[in-house]
Amino acid sequence: MCFGMVTKSSAMLISFDILLKLALSILVGGIIGAEREYQNKSAGLRTMILISLGSTIFTLISVQISGTLSPDRIASNIVTGIGFVGAGVIFKSDTGVAGITTAATIWVTASLGMAIGAGFAWIAFAGCILLLPILYTFTYIERWMDKLNRLHVYKIVCTYEKDIAARYEQLFQAHGLKCSNGLFRRDGNHFSATWTVQGANSSHQQVIQKILNDPAVTSFEW
Repeated sequence: MCFGMVTKSSAMLISFDILLKLALSILVGGIIGAEREYQNKSAGLRTMILISLGSTIFTLISVQISGTLSPDRIASNIVTGIGFVGAGVIFKSDTGVAGITTAATIWVTASLGMAIGAGFAWIAFAGCILLLPILYTFTYIERWMDKLNRLHVYKIVCTYEKDIAARYEQLFQAHGLKCSNGLFRRDGNHFSATWTVQGANSSHQQVIQKILNDPAVTSFEW
């Protein structure tokens, strides 16, 4: 009877330990997800909680069945699976690639969930504390850097004139902007051009205003 009581007590301790790890993974995922939700990112509160919780559960399972399967094999499969999830939030646009930070956050959140499942809760909380300033504070640094060097794709449709493309390129250069990948097309009296233009945000605003005020321009996108 004494042996039965010890076994029951041990089972309760194990169950409490598992529940505690699951609760901690939800907390860590929720903290990271709240920041992502505040930033209006595609992977928000629920997504980060599910990623952290799922990684913890898979890690707990790998520990329980470590006698028949290698735990590191399951861990590597978790990383592979998270890679597919992260790839789903990355999108390519005309001005570059978006969603890489969100994909990296998903990857880090999964690693924190794995750390909790493996019994290294302090690593998970330390990682969470380090991650939040990177996501929040560095956003303002990126915005400041973006003002110094921003990339736009200018699409201009205007009335055709001789050397019209060179005139616009000179306008860009006069304001300290670098243009590349010029694509031109002429259809009768209409001329369309596309440039990738890079430079300070203030210079972009000046050039955009001049193009909008140009009576020869019939359509302008940037």
